[in-house]
Amino acid sequence: MRKILIVHAHPEDKSFCNSLKNEAITYFQSQGNEVKVSDLYAMGFNPVGDKHDFTALQNPDFFKYQMEQVNAYQHNLFSPEIKTEMDKLEWCDILIFNFPLWWFGLPAILKGWVDRVFAMGFAYGAGKGVYDNGTYKNKTAFLTLTTGGPEIAYGNTGKNGNLETILYPIQHGMLYFTGMTVLPPFICFSPARITDEERHVQIQLYLDYLKNIDHHLPVYKA
Repeated sequence: MRKILIVHAHPEDKSFCNSLKNEAITYFQSQGNEVKVSDLYAMGFNPVGDKHDFTALQNPDFFKYQMEQVNAYQHNLFSPEIKTEMDKLEWCDILIFNFPLWWFGLPAILKGWVDRVFAMGFAYGAGKGVYDNGTYKNKTAFLTLTTGGPEIAYGNTGKNGNLETILYPIQHGMLYFTGMTVLPPFICFSPARITDEERHVQIQLYLDYLKNIDHHLPVYKA
């Protein structure tokens, strides 16, 4: 049995992005796996890392976020909200970021989840390694995302640039940085501008992607 954590960041339950999240839940559960979901908008998750992340501060006179993260990890001082998400991350075998591509990156609410949950001392640093020696060498991760623009806009000659480059800060700088094996992303281009039949095809393609999860060649592997 595998343990899957889906961190979902879309404000509309009727969105195609949300449909992809639901398909993943149904598929993994049908295979006897356990799934947990952090639906960030539904949770009202606060993306802003600040003093409220901690139940006490090491230095109340000068706030240095990373140093307080290390101190909180060493002395169990993370707020209950952050501790809950950290426990989910520790628990999972597979981590999925499910989101719409906004301004060439993660929605702020998901970026804030990373800022707060991938805390120094907990996920990296303070004696813990990164990349090939990262904390989460036992975890696999991938991105499931939708775009506003069509596929042609993201090719090597497209105005938006190559998606491998666009996704580099996420796949390399967050997931692989903490040691995870990173699978190729599943991308649905411009679902708002295609037909219901075409969206159905995309759902089938996603199910095929999930069924073959053990056979994808990793983008990054520790």
